[in-house]
Amino acid sequence: MITEAQQRDIMAAVGRAEAATDGEIVCVFARQVSHYPEVSLAAGAFAALVLPPVALALGLHPAALLHEVLSAAGGLSGWAAADLSADAETTMILDGYAVVQAVLFTLVAGLTTIPALRRLLTPGSLKRHRVHKAAWAQYVATGLHTTEGVTGVLIFASLDDRVVEIVAEPAIHQKVGDKVWKAAVAAVRSGMKAGDPVKGFVSAVEVCGAALAAHFPSTGPHANAVSDRLVEL
Repeated sequence: MITEAQQRDIMAAVGRAEAATDGEIVCVFARQVSHYPEVSLAAGAFAALVLPPVALALGLHPAALLHEVLSAAGGLSGWAAADLSADAETTMILDGYAVVQAVLFTLVAGLTTIPALRRLLTPGSLKRHRVHKAAWAQYVATGLHTTEGVTGVLIFASLDDRVVEIVAEPAIHQKVGDKVWKAAVAAVRSGMKAGDPVKGFVSAVEVCGAALAAHFPSTGPHANAVSDRLVEL
């Protein structure tokens, strides 16, 4: 998703930001954090359980439909029709109801495997939860929690989910405050919306870097504990 030239732009921004602070900044960019298979299953189950009762409420009666189907098929008539017991009719209606449910489940669950449709149906709360978990996993994987002073900040963005997460230790949150993180998140979101996520990352790095420099200023030359290169997932 990111070219080498864009990588250099982000690395340069991170380098400038870290020059004024003892903190570390890491950027992570994911296409998506989950395929959300449960959304397809939930959509199929909803259609199978809800649509048939709605059809009944709207006046679609299975018994009448059954007789129309049989008549159209040249089926029961005369004494044979009279011989169709209530129990047999009920059994056929229930069997048909089950078949309709199975068809609805399969059709809707299959349609929602289309990525664009599945993303549209995926609740925003589920997306935020998955991105939050993925961001913290990357925070640990990159080793930011082991840096000296534990002053690392991770900027995580998921393109398809349109969700951005800033991860930092509680002590950093207390000093920096939500206003800075919201500004950084808004910068990345704006970049993704404009089709230029790199610009968004650079702006977010500058925002986070300024906050770290104000609260955790550089105490002198120090080794770069974590690579400045953007991590792509």
